[in-house]
Amino acid sequence: MHAWLCSNPIGVDALNWQELPTPTPGPGQALIHIEAASLNFPDLLIVQNKYQMKPPLPFVPGSEYAGVVLALGEGVTHLRIGQSVACLSGTGGFGTHTLAPAKLCMPLPEGFPAVDAAAFIMTYATSHHALIDRGQLKAGETVLVLGAAGGVGTAAIQIAKAAGARVIAAASTDTKCALCLSQGADATINYSTQNLREALKSLTDGKGPDVVYDPVGGEMAEPAFRSIAWRGRYLVVGFAAGPIPALPWNLALLKGASIVGVFWGDFSRREPQANAAMMQTLVQWYEQGKIKPVIDHTLPMSELKQAYAEMGSRGVMGKLVMVN
Repeated sequence: MHAWLCSNPIGVDALNWQELPTPTPGPGQALIHIEAASLNFPDLLIVQNKYQMKPPLPFVPGSEYAGVVLALGEGVTHLRIGQSVACLSGTGGFGTHTLAPAKLCMPLPEGFPAVDAAAFIMTYATSHHALIDRGQLKAGETVLVLGAAGGVGTAAIQIAKAAGARVIAAASTDTKCALCLSQGADATINYSTQNLREALKSLTDGKGPDVVYDPVGGEMAEPAFRSIAWRGRYLVVGFAAGPIPALPWNLALLKGASIVGVFWGDFSRREPQANAAMMQTLVQWYEQGKIKPVIDHTLPMSELKQAYAEMGSRGVMGKLVMVN
């Protein structure tokens, strides 16, 4: 097998494409032949030693992938050899094979393409948990999605529309805004050329959005929160822009608004039954055509450094997926 090995987490340039022994699964493990692996923002942070999880060195990055089960360790009963699965294990995806914790492998229905499956769990689970569980989104409400052309942003648009909401998508270019409209957004805001608060006031007749979905943080957070509707819910999803914003607490008081943390990873660990039910719903929605990952493009696994460069430039719309 081959894999991208991180022996020193000082950045992407320190990764090396190496030949390694193909491992044998131990108890509770599955050996997966990786067909596709998607690039997520944590995959960049983890090789820079900036992520909350710091795996023992050396490690193979790649949090999310899909492939075929080649072998099973002792005690694994819910998977079978030859079965297609998707997995979100935090590491191991950027290679030709990996040992995955079997409990984290999601069996895929027939006809679920590996490229879509590799771009499915993190974005859709995060967005569904945020909007439906934490945000208590109701049909007829208005959602503002920040960073709307990215992986979680496009997933949020689709899920909000499936829930019957009106979606305002905010992105940084006209091209990204056009993508958002193609995914079902009802209106868009280019926050590079438009004033976010003025645009939201116009698009909501002064009421503001009921729910703000924010995976970006940074300078957009405060104007978005100042625009929120009475009893609005501000979903803190992530900080792709880098800086973690500090909001004046009086804003929450004046709007009767809630600041709601979204940590899907811990939700999946603490409430596994609820998470499993959610994932089943999302797979059904995929089969019904309600949701489908937006794939910017694919690259060969051997070109991972090029993929990192493209993601770092903020030019990727939807997800970038590596394939073997």
